[in-house]
Amino acid sequence: MRAVVEERKKKRDLDARPLPKPDHTRIMTVANQKGGVGKTTTTVNVAAALALAGLRVLVVDLDPQGNASTALGIPHHAEITSIYDVLVDGTPLEEIVQPCPDIDGLLCAPATIDLAGSEIELVSLVARETRLRKAITAYLENTPERIDYVLIDCPPSLGLLTVNAFVAAEEVFIPIQCEYYALEGLSQLLKNIELIRTHLNPELHVSTILLTMYDARTRLSAQVADEVRGHFPTQTLRGTVPRSVRVSEAPSHGQTVITYDPMSTGALAYREAAAELADRGATAQPDPEEKNPDE
Repeated sequence: MRAVVEERKKKRDLDARPLPKPDHTRIMTVANQKGGVGKTTTTVNVAAALALAGLRVLVVDLDPQGNASTALGIPHHAEITSIYDVLVDGTPLEEIVQPCPDIDGLLCAPATIDLAGSEIELVSLVARETRLRKAITAYLENTPERIDYVLIDCPPSLGLLTVNAFVAAEEVFIPIQCEYYALEGLSQLLKNIELIRTHLNPELHVSTILLTMYDARTRLSAQVADEVRGHFPTQTLRGTVPRSVRVSEAPSHGQTVITYDPMSTGALAYREAAAELADRGATAQPDPEEKNPDE
């Protein structure tokens, strides 16, 4: 009963709290080449939480599986004009962006299965690494209402689609699973980010890390969390996202957990993460020249 009362109080506090707008559009790539760490889940739920608080958010689904599009209730069958057409054919982004049916101010650029072959097609194109950045820049300049956040959901790989996402963004948002393999491969991700900074996008930096799938019953989750916070003390958000059946169920209903079960622990955790993310955006941004802590 005490837990239920605390969760209701937490929801009331979150409902009553407006989130600050950033002084410019924050473009964030949600990336981790390891699959199953909660990358898409984090993208759509943080985006939904920000939009629910009155901010305008665009989710760019860059994963051929189209899971982010599914979770936001956006059609993404093969006949839909999608982010594939933007990257390969130069279609303006505004022609493919669709509003989320459940939350005002939440928009999505959907992905279709055509995106699976785009990496091969992009190889021969001019300025192949900057095509997404140019599309997003043109969209932000032409859209009548300012977008506060752009969240780019990447595939679990370090190919040309992810490179496009890194070049388009200023910030990297890394979800890390609280399990044994959490940090394995992270060093390779950081090396790739540093390569992008050196050659293509000097403004890119890791700004945010969120611990996902946290199980308070296990010592392992606490150990992983402590290790991540030790390596990345300023980037890691204070809160964690617990393992939750509701978070897993929501996409099957074409929803985020924020609308599917607003009182669930997963929904409240993502809303708290979004609030901290927004608060950090209202303060001084990290210096892009600052090295990552483990470099």
